[in-house]
Amino acid sequence: MSALRDEIAAIIAQDGPITLERYMSLALSHPTLGYYMTRDPFGAGGDFITAPEISQMFGELVGLWAQEAWRAAGAPAPAHLIELGPGRGTLMSDVLRVARISPPFFDAIDAHLVETSPVLEAVQRRTLADVETPIGWSADIALAPQGPAIILANEFFDALPARHFVKTARGWSERLVGLDDAGALVFGVPDHVEQDLKIAAPEGSIIEVGAIAARLMSEIAARLVAQGGALLVVDYGHTRTTLGETLQAVARHAYVDPLAEPGEADLTTHLDFAALARAATSAGARVQGPVTQGAFLTQLGIAQRAEALQRRATPAQSADIALALERLAGAGDPTRNMGELFKAMAVTHPAMPDLPGFYA
Repeated sequence: MSALRDEIAAIIAQDGPITLERYMSLALSHPTLGYYMTRDPFGAGGDFITAPEISQMFGELVGLWAQEAWRAAGAPAPAHLIELGPGRGTLMSDVLRVARISPPFFDAIDAHLVETSPVLEAVQRRTLADVETPIGWSADIALAPQGPAIILANEFFDALPARHFVKTARGWSERLVGLDDAGALVFGVPDHVEQDLKIAAPEGSIIEVGAIAARLMSEIAARLVAQGGALLVVDYGHTRTTLGETLQAVARHAYVDPLAEPGEADLTTHLDFAALARAATSAGARVQGPVTQGAFLTQLGIAQRAEALQRRATPAQSADIALALERLAGAGDPTRNMGELFKAMAVTHPAMPDLPGFYA
C-alpha cells in the first residue's frame, strides 16, 4: 500500500470523494509522492518506452521538421525551441544534433525545457551537458521565454489529468474516486447531475473530457497567433471525439489497476485530437493533421534514413534498425508498433504554409 494512497484516502475521508482529474493530478504530480516526481520511468528498466528512446531516427526527423517549421515561420532570429515534458532529454539532444547541419537555424535558437519533475530535470541536464546552444528550464510553459517558438510535445498531453462523466438514469454525472467499506479506493457516481451536458447516449456511457489539455492548447495556440511559430504534438489517441473512456495505468511495462497504487504507476488517457484541434482553432491558430505517426514519419523520410544507417551498420545493428523502423512507423499490433495508434498534429500561426509530414 503506497503512502500516497493513504494520503488520498485521508483526503476523501475528510472532504468526500474527489474527481478523477484531481486523483490523476495527485497520483502523477504530488510534490513528494507523485509518480513523475520520484523516478525516471523511461526505458527498458522503467515502466514504458517512448519513441525517442526506441531510435535516434525519430528525434532526427523531428529535428529536420523543426528546421523547416522555423523557415516557414520566416526564419525569426532569435527564436526559441521549447519542449514540453522532455523525458530524459533524448529528443532534444537528437533535435539539437541535427540542427547543426543548418547553421542559420542553430545560431538563431535557444532551447528551453518545460519540466515539473526535479528527478527528470537532473537527468535532462546530464543528457544535454555538452550541448553548445543555450538551454533553460522552467516548470510551466507560461514561464518559458516569449517570442517566436517551435514547440515540441511528444507524449505530453496524454499524461494531463482528465474528467469522466457517466450517463445515469437521471442524466450525466461526474465520475468520482471514493472509498468502499473496506477503505479501498473505488469509482463512484454522485446524485448530482450536470445540467449543461445534454448529449444523447445510452445509460452507462462515459464521456472523457481533457479539460486541462484543452485549456493549455488554447494558451499555446494564442501564443503562436500573437508571436509566431508552430507546435508539433505526437501522441497516442483518436481523431474523432467519441463516447468511451481510455484511462490506463502502466507499471513495469504492464497494465495495472489505476486505483491500486497511486504514485507507483503512470496514468494516461488517449488524446482526443479533435478536441485539441477545436481548442486551437478557437484561439485563431491553424491546425494541420492529425495524421498517423507512420504517415508523418514516412513523409519525412524515415525509410530512407533507416536505409542510410543500415549501409554503415553491422548485420546485428541493421536488424535493430529494421525493428526500430517497424516499431515507429509500422501498422498492426498497437502494443508493439506505434505507426497507427500514435498521431501527429501541427498547430501554427494562421499564415504558415503546409509543413512537412502534413502535405496532402
